[in-house]
Amino acid sequence: MDAQLKIWSAEDASCVVTFKGHKGGILDTAIVDRGRNVVSGSRDGTARLWDCGRSACLGVIADCGSSINGVAVGAADNSINLGSPEQMPSEREVGTELKMLLLAREDKKLQCFGLQSRQPASGSSKIFELWGNLAFLAPACSQVFLFIGSDAFNCCTFLSGFLLLAGTQDGNIYQLDVRSPRAPVQVIHRSGAPVLSLLSFRDGFIASQGDGSCFIVQQDLDYVIELTGADSDPVYKVATWEKQIYTCCRDGLVRRYQLSDL
Repeated sequence: MDAQLKIWSAEDASCVVTFKGHKGGILDTAIVDRGRNVVSGSRDGTARLWDCGRSACLGVIADCGSSINGVAVGAADNSINLGSPEQMPSEREVGTELKMLLLAREDKKLQCFGLQSRQPASGSSKIFELWGNLAFLAPACSQVFLFIGSDAFNCCTFLSGFLLLAGTQDGNIYQLDVRSPRAPVQVIHRSGAPVLSLLSFRDGFIASQGDGSCFIVQQDLDYVIELTGADSDPVYKVATWEKQIYTCCRDGLVRRYQLSDL
């Protein structure tokens, strides 16, 4: 909440890098490629690209005028035209080519960029604004496609080079196809609690919500495994390592789940 972004050593607990530049609290981050660059989203409405080696901001990628609650970076499928940068990228940008940037915004909008080009991930010169199944073409613009959801978007993730997920404050999980963003592939709704975390996992994903629920969706989004223990306290974040899942809960506990082969 002090608008600083820090990188810590897992070996000796020292703070090795501090990024300064945001004007509001930082709500989410995403690592680009192998980690020489990172992206952050903030309450100040901006998404920034950072150079870890020099502790410097390489640029403001987006200025939305609305809090950015979640960010995600993913490799784009070959069928997706990400456009070309208007200016030569900095030599300090490493691994941004052929990457998409997804922004989950407080104003109910989901945005998708070509990370290096800052161009529409759809390859179109227009913005698609969607409400339900209705699509509206906005004036030509070199920004993004915009998807308007049912409530504030809290989190987002990529499932593949063209499929993505985003979760809203009212409990909806939208699955979208970047190649055809006019309408969701499907909307998953298990409860009205806020969707707080989404993470791609094997051939499905893991989701956590504000009512303490945390679940794995597998096999074409049709088979669900519940992770119990959080009761009714919000599960804010989920992480994975090999066959283990870690959850971070408001009750002060980090839980570890050991999974067999699914």
